[in-house]
Parts: sequence; C-alpha cells; structure tokens
Amino acid sequence: MKRVFDLLLVLLIAPIWAPFLIVLMLLVRVTLGSPIFFTQFRPGLHGKVFKLVKFRTMNDPRSAEGDLLGDAERLTNFGRWLRATSLDELPELWNVLTGDMSLVGPRPLLREYLPLYNAEQARRHDVRPGITGWAQVNGRNTISWEERFALDVWYVRNRTLWLDVTILWWTIVRVLRRHGISAAGEATMSKFTGGHE
Repeated sequence: MKRVFDLLLVLLIAPIWAPFLIVLMLLVRVTLGSPIFFTQFRPGLHGKVFKLVKFRTMNDPRSAEGDLLGDAERLTNFGRWLRATSLDELPELWNVLTGDMSLVGPRPLLREYLPLYNAEQARRHDVRPGITGWAQVNGRNTISWEERFALDVWYVRNRTLWLDVTILWWTIVRVLRRHGISAAGEATMSKFTGGHE
C-alpha cells in the first residue's frame, strides 16, 4: 500500500514538480555549471546500495595542496538557498519512481556509516529510505545522531499510511519555516563516528 501511495502521489503532482525541476536544472547549470546533478551511492532497504540523485549545491575549490575544501567553503549562495528550501532534494522523486526510495522514511546516509551502527540503529534499513522522515520533522540537522536514529527507529516500528501523510504535511511546514537546515558550525550535520551499544 505504501508503494502504491508513493507512486500515485508522485504521478498526480507531476504537473507541479516537473516544471520546477526543469527551471532548477537550468538555474543550476547557469550558476554552478556541469554536472547539474550530484549522485552518490547510498544504502537503502536492507542495506542494498542505490544511486541517490540530488541537485548539485557545491562548487569544487581546492587548497594549495590540491585537496577539496570543506563543505562549508564549497557551498555556494545558490546552493545554500536550494538546501534551505529543500529543493535540492527534488530529483530524488526519480529514486521514488524507481523504487529505491519512498516519500517518507529514514534519510539515506553514507555507505561508510553502515559498519558503525549498533543493532538498534541498523533497523533504519528495515524500510526504504525517504525524501523526508520523522527525524526531519523533529529537528532535521539540529538534533544529535543518537536522537536522529532513535526517531528513525521509532518510525520503523510505528509506520502507517496516516503517519506518512502527517510527516509530509509537517515537512511542508518545516520547509516553509526553513527549520533545522544545519547543525551549528556545519554545512549540514557533523560526521557520524559510531553508535553506542
């Protein structure tokens, strides 16, 4: 039922999001150049890896030694606006259509985090990852990793179609208020270094 809900909703609102997608593709191309999209392999359902697609928000400045600068230095003003409005996530609707993601679920994180989860935290992979989730409407990037994983696992245990509808509604509210975009001193959130038993 959840998969049917995702497909129906994405297809029904396609006349709304498709024009936005085209306009943003042009804006990213003009302001940041190519490539337009940022792609990265992330673990999804049961840890199976898929290619996540987002709009590019950073340029590629390097240090004198040739190393990429940190995220905060690479994030452009336009990229910051894309993240603040969550429009950088719009291409992930393709991931929803292909079945790699859901509209609602724990956010897909980096592959390098997989061996760092404790058994409880690893339960976040019992469902498809989402464009938005319970953690995103309860603090997003301003909460600790422990809080974030606790919220993810709570969603896994308590998920219903009505809860998904509620999360989608609160996501719109949070995005309009630009709530919880970044952790203090970070472009998004600090790096996860390991769970606790």
